[in-house]
Amino acid sequence: MAIKIKSEDELKTMREAGRIVGQTLEKIRAMVRPGLNILAVEQLVHDEFKRVGAKETFLHYSPAPKYPPYPSNICISINEQLVHGIPRDRKLKEGDVVSFDLGATYKGYVGDAAITVGVGEISPEAQHLIKVTEASLCSGIKAARTGYWLNDIRGAIEDTIRPHGFGIIKGYGGHGVGRDMHEEPHVENFRQRSKGPRLQHGLVLALEPMVSLGNPDVEELSDHWTVRTKDGSLCCHFEHTIAIRDGREAEILTLP
Repeated sequence: MAIKIKSEDELKTMREAGRIVGQTLEKIRAMVRPGLNILAVEQLVHDEFKRVGAKETFLHYSPAPKYPPYPSNICISINEQLVHGIPRDRKLKEGDVVSFDLGATYKGYVGDAAITVGVGEISPEAQHLIKVTEASLCSGIKAARTGYWLNDIRGAIEDTIRPHGFGIIKGYGGHGVGRDMHEEPHVENFRQRSKGPRLQHGLVLALEPMVSLGNPDVEELSDHWTVRTKDGSLCCHFEHTIAIRDGREAEILTLP
């Protein structure tokens, strides 16, 4: 089960892990331009984490025997790639849509967040996809309150996306986070029959809506990591690590 923060010192450390992720993602956002070799982003993450004393959470991570150790410190997924894209010698092009997913471990605690960024001028459809996906994350965060249920978060995310006709990806989503990057519960981005667990003070979750312009079906590539849409449609995801707090909205731990 996801960690439940028990002290202000614990919360302070998780805030610091999240802040490292948020600030690094903002530096990455500022780098994005046509012609950028994405290997430069990988190097930036290495340098930033070394500077602040954080561990590269994603590097060599493997959730199951079928997965080879992940070879990078960041996931960079471009256009039809949904998530877990491995950085390679590739330059960004005008009109690309790029998702950056990043985790940092600081003093034993994990911060995890993701952003999607357009490269130069992008299509109106891509702009709309990015806007709606980010808005759905905000809706999920607003529904993450003590006394509510996990299904309230799922439903808030779904209700923001559905009216726009976009595909909500199944099988991928948010999760608990704390001392490990992936903890229970899994947080789908649409309602389930079960309400799921009741949300309690101190519970830490990473919410992660994943959305496509077309069909929601996805496939895993031969590298056993990169996930892409089967129909080749553009996709997008955003993520924040949040702590649920008594009597108020959840605290976002991965802000810059």
